[in-house]
Amino acid sequence: MAGRFWLHMLQHLLLGDLGPLLIVLGLTGPRRLSQPLLALPLWAASLVVWHLSPLYDTALDHVWLHQLEHLSFFSTGLLLWAALILPGPPWFTTVRKLPYVLVLWLVPLSLSQVFLWSGRSYYSRYAVSDQRAGGGVMLIESSFVMLGVVVWLLFRVLSESEPRR
Repeated sequence: MAGRFWLHMLQHLLLGDLGPLLIVLGLTGPRRLSQPLLALPLWAASLVVWHLSPLYDTALDHVWLHQLEHLSFFSTGLLLWAALILPGPPWFTTVRKLPYVLVLWLVPLSLSQVFLWSGRSYYSRYAVSDQRAGGGVMLIESSFVMLGVVVWLLFRVLSESEPRR
């Protein structure tokens, strides 16, 4: 039995979003991980593809596939946060990171809306109400994280625009 969908969603968000974010916040200096044009599509594809019904249900039936799903969330989360937080390509300035974050936020926002507003459950083990709760968890977590990142970036933009003394 898979448990509750909203708890499983919370687990995925901790593994693929908050955990990698905290790890990247502990890193310093430029890294080869800072590849924004690669990180966002890989992260978005991982998030969306693993939530397609047949693959999601199959992963619940096979431990190795479920572990691969979690590894995928974690590794693409590391790439994504490294691209945003660590020094990267010179063209990827703080100002350019703002629309990047907004595009990034559209992925979990869209997926959460599907879970929240659907009249049917997409997964064989979960009720519609549980799926909606999972969509709510995704919406709230992604909104708070993205809002925090946007505020942090705005502070950086302001500090970078101040004249040097």
